[in-house]
Amino acid sequence: MAAPLTRADAEELLYREALYLDRRDWDAWLALYTEDCVFWMPAWRDETTPTADPDAELSLIYYRGRRNLEDRVWRVRSGQSVASTPLPRSVHAVTNVLIEHADAASADVAASFTVHRWDPRSERQHVFFGTYRHRLVRDGDEWRIAAKTITLMNDVIPTVVDFYSI
Repeated sequence: MAAPLTRADAEELLYREALYLDRRDWDAWLALYTEDCVFWMPAWRDETTPTADPDAELSLIYYRGRRNLEDRVWRVRSGQSVASTPLPRSVHAVTNVLIEHADAASADVAASFTVHRWDPRSERQHVFFGTYRHRLVRDGDEWRIAAKTITLMNDVIPTVVDFYSI
């Protein structure tokens, strides 16, 4: 029987995801996700409560299924996303990675993040920060992302925010 996810394995996966986003290695980034993944950044109901249901409440970003992430990547690559042309430069920093639950088949991982972002159009920089919750599942010998929830703490967004920005 396979062993549960270790913190070192969780850190490796989350750091790799951040690196792929910073390098704009979209294919490698997409390969980290399961076909039926959920990628969600809830909005805030008020100063202390994020939305809880992406199907019934406002979300800042919500993609159900890797196909929807692939479509978004296609738009960025094609130049048809005016908001993403030219692409900003970014550096993701992932910290405080903790396994909240793990068995041989799945794991729930919490982490904190900051993303430093330079927008060449406005010649401005911005820092997004918040927390991640990843649901990871074993796929053969690999771990994949089945769900990612991004809680953006500074949600007054001075520019476009997209999957590569958080």
